[in-house]
Amino acid sequence: MKVEPRDRIFSEPVERVDDFVFDGRTAAVFDDMLSRSVPFYAEMQRMTGELAADFAQPGTMLYDLGCSTGTTLELLDPLVNPDVGFVGVDNSPEMLDKARAKLDLRSGRTLRLECADLHEYGGIENASVVILTLTLQFVRPLHRERLVRMIANGTGSNGCLILFEKLTESDTTFNRLFIEYYYRMKRRHGYSELEIAQKREALENVLIPYRPEENERLLLDAGYSRVQPFFRWYNFGGFVAIK
Repeated sequence: MKVEPRDRIFSEPVERVDDFVFDGRTAAVFDDMLSRSVPFYAEMQRMTGELAADFAQPGTMLYDLGCSTGTTLELLDPLVNPDVGFVGVDNSPEMLDKARAKLDLRSGRTLRLECADLHEYGGIENASVVILTLTLQFVRPLHRERLVRMIANGTGSNGCLILFEKLTESDTTFNRLFIEYYYRMKRRHGYSELEIAQKREALENVLIPYRPEENERLLLDAGYSRVQPFFRWYNFGGFVAIK
């Protein structure tokens, strides 16, 4: 079994912490980073598989926006009807290189990987399932409404959007507690105080979370008829929206 390189990107002190980027250095350790930084990441993937298998319709497309190294598409391949085409979109060529090396879809389904910036992307067509796993939070708020509306417009009747996001809370007490519980989880998974602090600084201007109700309103305003929260762990949440 192949062992993924361990995430040590923020393990050495630096004088100035630059904004977080999805470059080659990040791509090389990204799978380890997700497994240690995202609570119940494997369960998020499993739930995505169940939902996608039920909503994906033969003759349509499934999009994974922010597909990174292709983990979700690889997991979905044996679960989703082979007459559903897959499209993975990411703005990092290095991530897509890893996805191409990883994805060996034995079903023989149509697969397309696209390098594109979601701030400008407009390629959703004939979709029955669109997945945004911890991706929308990296889209600048000014562009989120346009992106989600474009996704909804390109999704057929009874199609769905599966959304996982890091969240913030209006109540400052709960917000503070949930963040601290999250950092405790990262410590349990082997991250040092320096790594936690430097990554927090790197993400400060890049990852902008919404409140749960803001995400739900965004989806409804974009044209989805129903929105259901289905996953919650302190400051992480999952939503499914039906067209």
